[in-house]
Amino acid sequence: MNEAKLVSTPLGSHFKLSKEQSPKTEAKRDHMSKVPYASAIGSLMYAMVCTRPDIAHAVGVVSRFMSRPKKQH
Repeated sequence: MNEAKLVSTPLGSHFKLSKEQSPKTEAKRDHMSKVPYASAIGSLMYAMVCTRPDIAHAVGVVSRFMSRPKKQH
């Protein structure tokens, strides 16, 4: 590990997501249900598996919020 090289990742260390950011009102949940969040996550997972293993951590983080995504997610 002494000769390991640092590389940047697609997810900055300042990037924090939590379930508290999920929509609280029915109107906001309805609005976000129209956003193709799960489809976007699926596309990212395909890219991750086939060509971009460097985005694995970022995809894992955002995929945790598939049941109640908000704009931050």
